[in-house]
Amino acid sequence: MTDAAPELDKFDRQILARLQDEPRQPAEKIATAIGLSATAVQRRIRRLRDAGVIQGERLLLDAAALGFGLSVWVEVELREASRKAVIDGFKRRMAAEPRVQQCFYVAGDSDFLLLIRCRDVAEFEALTRELFFDDANIRKFRSVFVLDDCKPGAGLPLVD
Repeated sequence: MTDAAPELDKFDRQILARLQDEPRQPAEKIATAIGLSATAVQRRIRRLRDAGVIQGERLLLDAAALGFGLSVWVEVELREASRKAVIDGFKRRMAAEPRVQQCFYVAGDSDFLLLIRCRDVAEFEALTRELFFDDANIRKFRSVFVLDDCKPGAGLPLVD
């Protein structure tokens, strides 16, 4: 998103809420639901994309159905978390690993929080060896195994 976020009115928020739930719905359907013309909705969507408010569209896949039945949240603590090169290098490595689904640089007891999806515990163990054991900058990591993905997705509460 750009430095200066655009002002969003109630129509922008309604459009975003509807697209967030169903990204492929036609502008005409959104227009009918919120009381604007399809042209106005299309213009607003284009403006929101250009401003970086809409960053892209993604499919939400069923990880278990595709063989990735193990989800693990991993907290990682670095030895030299104050060094920019160490932090940036870790971010790049995590971004390059497809089984690391999400990576957050956080404040608190840990430096990073990762969501990792693997086929099974054996694959997870091999991945942790690859990502963490041979990295001298990793002080420690802690794993929390997900029992049930009760609320997948990342929707934002846009409309009151």
